[in-house]
Amino acid sequence: MEAFLSNEKDAILKATDEEKRKFAKQHLNYNRDKGLDFVARFNRKYVIAEAKFLSDFGGSQNSDFEDAIATLEAKDVEAVKIAILDGVLYLEGNSKMHKFITNPYKDFKIMSALVLREYLYQL
Repeated sequence: MEAFLSNEKDAILKATDEEKRKFAKQHLNYNRDKGLDFVARFNRKYVIAEAKFLSDFGGSQNSDFEDAIATLEAKDVEAVKIAILDGVLYLEGNSKMHKFITNPYKDFKIMSALVLREYLYQL
């Protein structure tokens, strides 16, 4: 953690989900009681994210999706908030997840892990 804080170079925080949550709470005004999957700094901007692979529709997959969205909706966070989501949510159809990413959440930063590197370097 000290190495991450000691400079402004692009970096990904290597820590447990709970340690990332504590870092984000202390330094980025993140107030959810949920650990984070990803904390990074690119071009002097902090980034926090939840990452989920959604392999099916319904059940716990919906709650995983909602958990990622709750991170995006967290108020007053001093970081770019993204959801790194892969799987069935990108299949066109009548699923709740696809409807949400193409309608009420279309302006949120939701992306596949496949484009994460490109996204981070364009910040």
